[in-house]
Amino acid sequence: MEGDSVTLDSDLTEMMDDDLILWTFGPENTQIAEINVLADSMTVFDDVLDGRFRDRLKLDDQTGSLTITHTRTEHAGHYKLDIKRAIKTFNLTVYGVLPVPVISRNSSSSSSSCSLVCSAVNVSHVTLSWFRGISLLSSISVSDLSISLSLPLELEDQDKNSYSCVLNNPISNQTQHLDITQLCQPCAVKEGGKNPAGSPSV
Repeated sequence: MEGDSVTLDSDLTEMMDDDLILWTFGPENTQIAEINVLADSMTVFDDVLDGRFRDRLKLDDQTGSLTITHTRTEHAGHYKLDIKRAIKTFNLTVYGVLPVPVISRNSSSSSSSCSLVCSAVNVSHVTLSWFRGISLLSSISVSDLSISLSLPLELEDQDKNSYSCVLNNPISNQTQHLDITQLCQPCAVKEGGKNPAGSPSV
């Protein structure tokens, strides 16, 4: 999850005297770190790729493992460890902190029904779902970044069931419970159920 630290393990218990260890990132194999044991040097190239790794890379001087601190979604992707003895690859997924979904009423809904929309903004790799009690009613999923994700729900005004909208990814979830009395109140009926005398009908 965003903000956590992750270590890409080299699986080495120690480095050889002549080892040259290279860490690269992305489809272009951009070099982000290097250990040259023979020259007794360790270097992180954290200004590459618009500085997305700045002050976030740490190398283990015993094993060559790479730690990325305070991860963000832009750190997700393909990493490669290149040692003279072997090549090892990693695919890192970083999940964003989930917002609480928002439930609102569609103002154009008819008087006999309650048209609702549950929405979330700036999310990726998530599923948005409507539940009645513990029963799943509908859901929608996205993998790429979605500026606005929404899912409708149509209810009768007299519906007394319990509903909730859930936004989740593989490691966390956020739930918004529907206050049906607040969002789905029926339209007020005038006294006597009809217009006062002399009032025009429209």
